[in-house]
Amino acid sequence: GDNIFYGYDFSKLLVDNVKNIKKGATIFSYEVSDPERFGVVEINKKGKAISLQEKPKKPKSNYALTGLYFYDQNASKYAKSLKPSKRGELEITDLNKIYIKKNKLNLQILNRGYIWMDAGTNDSLLEAQLFVQSTEKRQGLKIGCLEEIAVNHNWIKKEDLIKSKNKN
Repeated sequence: GDNIFYGYDFSKLLVDNVKNIKKGATIFSYEVSDPERFGVVEINKKGKAISLQEKPKKPKSNYALTGLYFYDQNASKYAKSLKPSKRGELEITDLNKIYIKKNKLNLQILNRGYIWMDAGTNDSLLEAQLFVQSTEKRQGLKIGCLEEIAVNHNWIKKEDLIKSKNKN
């Protein structure tokens, strides 16, 4: 995808959130200055997601959905009930709204110390490239990927990852 995540102990954050998988779905959000470009989550005072908007003209919050989601075993069943949007696509926001209605949507806010970059435009791709380049150069480390974390924690099999890569 076009999402880049970085932060101290990001792998641990993912592991901690996998524990919620039997409780429904978990969405990850990040505060941004231009929420109208993204899916947006409205959060109540208790830190719970109460509504979702897809690229709203008047966002109810500055918390963008990052494109990182964990789902329980019901996600496929719920997805089958979705109707295509005006764009002719099944929208992930609509799936997440089902979880909100069922009171089974968990929210993880990526606070200070974490970076999320949506590299879906030319400008944001360049920003992401410069961030990755300078971070790797200064730290002498490679920035990992979600698939690598998933394989390392045995959430997916290495063979399955290689098969999916070869399909593209």
